[in-house]
Amino acid sequence: MVTLVPSVSRAAHDTAVAELRRRRSGAGRVQLGKPSSNLFRFGDRDTGRGATRLDTSALDGVLAVDPVARTAEVQGMATYETIVDATLAHGLMPLVVPQLKTITLGGAVTGLGVESTSFRNGLPHESVLEMDVLTPAGELLHVTPDGEHADLFAAFPNSYGTLGYALRLVVELAPVRPFVKLTHHRYPTADAVAAGIEELAGSGADFLDGVVFGPGEHYLSVGEFVDAPMPGARISDYTGQEVFYRSLQRRPVDHLTTHDYLWRWDPDWFWCSRAFGVQHPLVRRFWPRRYRRSDVYRRLVALDQRYGASNRVRSAIGVPTEEMVVQDVEIPVERLAEFLAFFHAEVGIAPVWLCPLRLRGERSWPLYPMEPGRLYVNVGFWSSVPERPGDPWAHNRLVEECVARLGGHKSLYSTVHYGEDEFWAHYNGEAYRAVKQRYDPAGQAPDLYRKVTGR
Repeated sequence: MVTLVPSVSRAAHDTAVAELRRRRSGAGRVQLGKPSSNLFRFGDRDTGRGATRLDTSALDGVLAVDPVARTAEVQGMATYETIVDATLAHGLMPLVVPQLKTITLGGAVTGLGVESTSFRNGLPHESVLEMDVLTPAGELLHVTPDGEHADLFAAFPNSYGTLGYALRLVVELAPVRPFVKLTHHRYPTADAVAAGIEELAGSGADFLDGVVFGPGEHYLSVGEFVDAPMPGARISDYTGQEVFYRSLQRRPVDHLTTHDYLWRWDPDWFWCSRAFGVQHPLVRRFWPRRYRRSDVYRRLVALDQRYGASNRVRSAIGVPTEEMVVQDVEIPVERLAEFLAFFHAEVGIAPVWLCPLRLRGERSWPLYPMEPGRLYVNVGFWSSVPERPGDPWAHNRLVEECVARLGGHKSLYSTVHYGEDEFWAHYNGEAYRAVKQRYDPAGQAPDLYRKVTGR
């Protein structure tokens, strides 16, 4: 039985798509007019200066949930917060729920996403069954893995809107239970945590991720669905005074509702809320709960980066200006210890997120060519460090060089500093150009390299 979400009818969706196509027709360069963003490319690249912004507010809902087939039909601009609310009502969830509430399904598919089920379920696009894509030329195409537009289906992940926008998607869902029991394991070395990841990734756990607090303090968090907490156990709430990542160091076993587990990182944007003082007990008490959200913090960072406020203040008081180092990279698990040693020595940001990842199926995806069956670890780090004099992007380039040397991959949601030839060597320029020529022959959208570098 298909259960329709009453607030989004099929007729309303079709009308919204027709209106979007009308506005897109003859508009030249366009950008989706989304109310929030999870990209970390600021300035003109972030604001889309010179592009016509397309209003997508009517394409942000869930059309249907089928609890028997375990699928959801979703509009492309629907956030995971909206999708999770709709699917949990049926005891289901998307196979991979990226960790921030305002990430959209269309954004996660065209820009990749990862979370603590990725060691089993891979990346969000691997659970897409079909989608409707609006191409840069204004065509609306029905895209499936083995249909007429299978080449677009394969190349869509990691294309960041340069091949089109997903307006409707059908995705697989997985069953859930009411609670998640978390067990936090501590490891003294990077070699030990890498071995722990390999062991736990084969253990049958439901969830697996981790945090590095420093060279001698690593944690892996193993989650399992349960129907009820253990007798006498408390159910934690990290939307209030407590901060989730701090609990790893002092609470070996924890319980959360499934809803709160999926959003455990969002109230503090992992640990980045500390930059705004929100983790200080007094500030936290008076910071409204409704503003303890990743999208609120991201807007504050965007304002700062757009106008260079923090670095202007630092310069005025004689403090070194800082380089923003916000990246997620995939490292083969057997090279993880090497990467962490480099990172501690050359960058020095802490904490660092670890999220094991393995492609779900046997196929690879051309624009982010990971090896099927191989276990990788997503390493996420999001902060700033003192600039090296005369070289404002030195640390980011060091990261890119190390990732390439270790056989890894770098997500493109943040700053990119590769030269053009090197970029296309990493992201399969030959495959990209073939699909780009078919679906955007007039070049109405920038190519991927120019989109992510602003060049």
